[in-house]
Amino acid sequence: MKHKILISRDRGVKAFAFYRGFLRKTIKAALKAETVFCPCEVNILLTGEIEIRKINRTMRGQDKPTDVLSFPAFDFIPGAFAAKPDMTDCFTGMLPLGDMVISMDCARAQAHAYGHSLKREIAYLAVHSVLHLLGYDHMDESAQKRIMRQREENILNRIGHQRKEAPGK
Repeated sequence: MKHKILISRDRGVKAFAFYRGFLRKTIKAALKAETVFCPCEVNILLTGEIEIRKINRTMRGQDKPTDVLSFPAFDFIPGAFAAKPDMTDCFTGMLPLGDMVISMDCARAQAHAYGHSLKREIAYLAVHSVLHLLGYDHMDESAQKRIMRQREENILNRIGHQRKEAPGK
């Protein structure tokens, strides 16, 4: 499936070329696992702790840094992806799923805290965000949170990024 995954970065983000390809592969795997077979567009910003804090404050009223922010374009039912023809961009023919912002600073700190690689943490954050773009949520200790965690682990296992530690998110 031809998805358009646009990745940009702030000046301080290093190893951008490596993460660009890795993120595209990870996001495509997550979309495939969720049976998203129409061409989609996802926008990603790789940033640092200061910038994601600003975005979090502006968009969510939370004056603190976070690891990842997701901004879905549509409200989908989790696990039952169904795009309608009028959702696609008339110029590109693609479904704009939404935007994600990943803090590389938070990803580094969490990778260290959980005892796994930065690559694994970035894969987790990307998969987590894709699931948010597809309607999944985890705001409370509901069945929906358990389902989202199971989907994350299933997708990460498929792409070779199994969890080595007990779930921390």
